[in-house]
Amino acid sequence: MARIRDMWQTWRKHRARRESLAEGLLENFPGVVMLTDAYGVILRINPGCEQHSGHPAEALLGRRITCLDVDPLHGDISHALAHCVARRQPWQGVLLCRRADGRLSHQDAVFQPLAAGTGEGLRLLVTLHDVTELRQRALHDHTLLERLQGTLSRLPGVVFQLRQDARGGLDFLYFSDGLRTLADLSSHSVMDHADALLERVHSEDREALEASLAQSAVSLEPWVLEFRIDTPGGLRWLEGRASPTRRGDGTTLWDGLLLCITSRKQEEQHTQRLVSTDMLTGVLNRRAFFDFGEAVRAHAARQGRSVPLAMLDLDHFKRINDAYGHSVGDLALQAFAMTCRDCLRPYDIFARLGGEEFVVMLVDTAPEDAWNVLDRLRAAVEAIELDVADTRLRITVSLGQAVLPPEGSLDLALSQADQALYRAKHEGRNRLAVSPGYPRVGENECQ
Repeated sequence: MARIRDMWQTWRKHRARRESLAEGLLENFPGVVMLTDAYGVILRINPGCEQHSGHPAEALLGRRITCLDVDPLHGDISHALAHCVARRQPWQGVLLCRRADGRLSHQDAVFQPLAAGTGEGLRLLVTLHDVTELRQRALHDHTLLERLQGTLSRLPGVVFQLRQDARGGLDFLYFSDGLRTLADLSSHSVMDHADALLERVHSEDREALEASLAQSAVSLEPWVLEFRIDTPGGLRWLEGRASPTRRGDGTTLWDGLLLCITSRKQEEQHTQRLVSTDMLTGVLNRRAFFDFGEAVRAHAARQGRSVPLAMLDLDHFKRINDAYGHSVGDLALQAFAMTCRDCLRPYDIFARLGGEEFVVMLVDTAPEDAWNVLDRLRAAVEAIELDVADTRLRITVSLGQAVLPPEGSLDLALSQADQALYRAKHEGRNRLAVSPGYPRVGENECQ
């Protein structure tokens, strides 16, 4: 009997503690807690409900919960109640409720059906938590975000965030909406698959793009690069600028901007053509020749190759100007330049150094093969016929050939070619002469 009495007392104490805990939770819940029947009639409510709903607890007991709704007959509370009763499943969502003073509030609500005992009807446990302030902040943030998105979409470029993982893989975490205008791609497609954009980078620029990103990732210096992409509308130039940061997991993030600089590059190219082109003949001018010539020399030196070159001078050009006037002299120079350009490959360098003096560099041509190329050019010039007044004017050219060795000087090679040109003039003009030590393949036959 003593044991039974002890068990009974223990159970009573345990039940008292549970009831005390339940009462404490009910009184201190930061919102509204209600027990309703299947019709939504409020059977019990926590004492602190007035603070959160504006309605005194005694004023709500016995009333339907729908009295809190902005539309008591057809509002969201009625739908939530019907859902719970019909499906015997919880319902959760945000409800628009009206406080006792008429102000509206947004309540995060949970309708929880409770298991009914034998002979008991369905009961619902309803909790309401005021989220009006949170919702207002969310709406404010949403408005700011929409405004920011609108501003970004109107920028003359695209804002992006690029991530490189520890293994070197690249993916875009963000792209603003202007990407469609910039590259004819949707932002979502590029964020889903970075290759949608990266594979459009022009083949000649991909290595530079990869190298510049790798260097920026190691040094954490800003990334800056001009590169081309292929689009359905044609080739476009982009300028990328971004600042890198290293994260604790080893990934690198770049926050940056892509700008379309196609118009600028076209203007630059146009300006470069004006600066580097001889206005009369349309070929490279003296300044451009030395710029391109040095690039060819450096490239050939890295490969251990020699570059053949030649100085060209129109024969008796002063006589043409004196006899027919400078306009005919200009016409002769234009016809000569066009003929030479047609005889050469697109990547050979042909320039006017001044007056009737020209120069040519034969790119990727062996010195022993250059003689035949240049003599064909001489013969083509000899075949030019210009109709001037009532006469037919013919012109010829003399050439001096030299070679630029891998470690040689462009100025020295030009000086040697000029000496060979002087010899060609001295030996009768309309001929090709070579500098000392130059391969003389075919010279005797051509002369």
